[in-house]
Amino acid sequence: MSQDIPEWKKREVKKLTNLLETSPVIGIVNIKGIPAYQMQQMRAQLRGTANLRVSKNTFLEKAINRASEKREELEELHQFAKGQIALVSTNLNPFKLFNRMEKTKTKAPASGGETAPEDIEVKGGETPFKPGPIVGDLQKVGIPAAIKSGKVVINKDKVVVKEGETISQDLAAMLKRLEINPITVGLDLRSVYEDGVIYEKKDLDIDPSEFIDDLTNCAGSAFALSLKIAYPTQKNISMLVGKSHGDAVSLAVNADIINEETVKIMLSKASQSMMGLSSKLDAEALDDELKADLGMESEEESEGESEDESEEESEEESEEEPEDESEDEDKEEDEEDE
Repeated sequence: MSQDIPEWKKREVKKLTNLLETSPVIGIVNIKGIPAYQMQQMRAQLRGTANLRVSKNTFLEKAINRASEKREELEELHQFAKGQIALVSTNLNPFKLFNRMEKTKTKAPASGGETAPEDIEVKGGETPFKPGPIVGDLQKVGIPAAIKSGKVVINKDKVVVKEGETISQDLAAMLKRLEINPITVGLDLRSVYEDGVIYEKKDLDIDPSEFIDDLTNCAGSAFALSLKIAYPTQKNISMLVGKSHGDAVSLAVNADIINEETVKIMLSKASQSMMGLSSKLDAEALDDELKADLGMESEEESEGESEDESEEESEEESEEEPEDESEDEDKEEDEEDE
């Protein structure tokens, strides 16, 4: 029976099996609805980073069965090998491969019969059409149109097809004339296999910056928890030792245990208590050193300052008197001359 199988089929299954056995990362890609020209462009975009191979599903299924003997969990790819698919092999990790596949996607016009990937909305406003039968054509496909000031106008925003509904051929033709491209065309990565793990599309479709923020927050919370429960690790051991040392010193001080580390703290506390008590006493009860520490003036300094002030005043008076006498003498001389 095996002799009746054409050699090209055997070679194709063998090539697929070899890819599945040797490639670090394997993906199943949905290629439904991609025109041949765009498929060529996408192959060119992936050249050098990933290999895209389109084959019959029956060949791929046989290759998966054979390669599963050497690679664990590879048979899980069977559930994704449905419809119009291709096999992609690469050295990129699954997340980078997903991002690379997403970059191949572009917007394209609908031809009719497709399922709307999201709500298709026509915005209100002026159109490029001249007044005529076009108004009836727009209204026929559910677009509220009218002629205003000699122009064809869409009266209001209108969702013409909801997500999941089928796009009719008439509506597809009108959307094309309105330059609305509702269909996303590109390589749609369904699943990826790496080191015995199957990643589905939902696992790969993440925001890198948001993921990094979540990872950072989780790491911070885990670190805080390890400190809280005193769980030693290489990252937190220095902080745990420092915290334990601080707690031990605080306990020793509160228990009046004197050692090399606590004696300075205890003397400082005693000094602060003494200064607080001294500030509440009369100045007469304090010595000069305490007064200086508290910013008070000693009696000798105050007396010295008062004496200095009195001496300065007497000197000023003595300096002023001779001036008065000389002035009187000058007056007497002037009178005699007269």
